[in-house]
Amino acid sequence: MEALAAGKQIEKIFCQYGTEGAAITALRIQAEKANIPFAQMDKRKFQTLEREVCGENAHSQGIIALMQSVKTFSIGELIDKSFAALDNPLFVALDSITDPHNLGAIARSAECAGFHGLILPDLKAAPLGGTAMKASAGALQHIPVAKTGSLTKALEDCRNAGFRILALEAEAKGDYNTILDTDGLAEEPLVLVVGSEGGGIQPAVRRICTDALAIPLHGKISSLNASVAAGILMFEIARLRRET
Repeated sequence: MEALAAGKQIEKIFCQYGTEGAAITALRIQAEKANIPFAQMDKRKFQTLEREVCGENAHSQGIIALMQSVKTFSIGELIDKSFAALDNPLFVALDSITDPHNLGAIARSAECAGFHGLILPDLKAAPLGGTAMKASAGALQHIPVAKTGSLTKALEDCRNAGFRILALEAEAKGDYNTILDTDGLAEEPLVLVVGSEGGGIQPAVRRICTDALAIPLHGKISSLNASVAAGILMFEIARLRRET
């Protein structure tokens, strides 16, 4: 539904026979309006297709859309595109996030928080496939995505374009409230860098960052899931922007 609403190029929609309900009816109607073939398949054939396009452990909820992959931009294109729309864009950059569920969840939070771009490295990154798309609840059809061969170079380009680069890391000395309360920070162009839960942000990437943020924890568990931590920070930045 989100892909249809975003005007994405869908080649065909497959529905497992017996999958019914108001959402399925609405999807069929929208597909017909957009002249997209909508085909029903018996359970055996549908499950074969599901394994082929989504993987062995996929759960498609009875609907599969064959479509063009997510359109990606260069970092220069993303910067130009964002500054053409507003003076202080917000990006989130992922460093070594290899779990597609985390990628999708972060994209979903970023889009909901009003961020304007997602930066992904070509290597050590989760694929922009069906799992990430499903976890994003369609957000990857709405938020622009830049792919880069060098995350450090991409962040340098952002910094040279006027962005402040914020590292989200558990070991940072100052909590996010202290950093984000700095006069005018929330109104600047910002990139929030999120690292993996195990290795964190790579040293070369960390050196590009202008500030480091930590989320204070008060329980017995010493860390948050990467997508949860990213969501907290993105919505806090969005809140500060609304208040200034």
